[in-house]
Amino acid sequence: MLWKDRLYQSYVSSGQAANTGDASSPDSFFRSRAPYLRQVLSKFIAPDRQLKIVDLGCGPGAFLYFLKLAGYTNISGVDVSPEQIEQAHRLGLTEAKQGQLKSFLNETAPESVDVVLLFDVLEHLSREELFTTLDEVYRILRTGGRCIVHVPNAEGLYGMRIRYGDLTHELAFTPQALQQLFATVGFGSIQSFEDKPCVHGILSGLRRAVWAAGTLPHRMLLAAETGQTQFILSQNMLAVAKK
Repeated sequence: MLWKDRLYQSYVSSGQAANTGDASSPDSFFRSRAPYLRQVLSKFIAPDRQLKIVDLGCGPGAFLYFLKLAGYTNISGVDVSPEQIEQAHRLGLTEAKQGQLKSFLNETAPESVDVVLLFDVLEHLSREELFTTLDEVYRILRTGGRCIVHVPNAEGLYGMRIRYGDLTHELAFTPQALQQLFATVGFGSIQSFEDKPCVHGILSGLRRAVWAAGTLPHRMLLAAETGQTQFILSQNMLAVAKK
């Protein structure tokens, strides 16, 4: 067995999968991720509940769960980790299947999908796999469809703790690199967003304020060096590419 396969086989039991909630119910299990995923859903996924949405690298099914709660019915997910899929099924998320992304994509009809989710996936791929995967994503998306990705941010203040926090990671990205990647594949537009603390209460509001104040000197230094004013300094970033 290859070293990467060994790591994926024990992704949960090795402590790598960041699932710390109470496994008695999906609501408890995914509670810590709920504000952020609900925010992404409301901002970047159209309200048409009939959209066909696929979650590539779905893990234990967090996004699938919140999509279901929001009323989306035409959803599916795939992940290479058998332990994470077992978790998903224990939580009642039968839309999650174990398998290879490549096989899943190859079996999906052209221009049949409205939204492709790639959360914490692209960093696991080699450069060759990156282009192969995104070429297939482009093929299966309908015109106007969206690919939503979440990746380690190489320009972030602490981005390298994500890049090197998992032995299966191969890459980190900057907004410029994502623009280069998706434009080369053929996507018409790509927008990148900072992963600021999501405000959903007093404590998270305080975290957001500390983040804003703490990053200000770094933004000023970068502005002084580059003459630019827009930077993404979070350790991860979100990006949305439109076909």
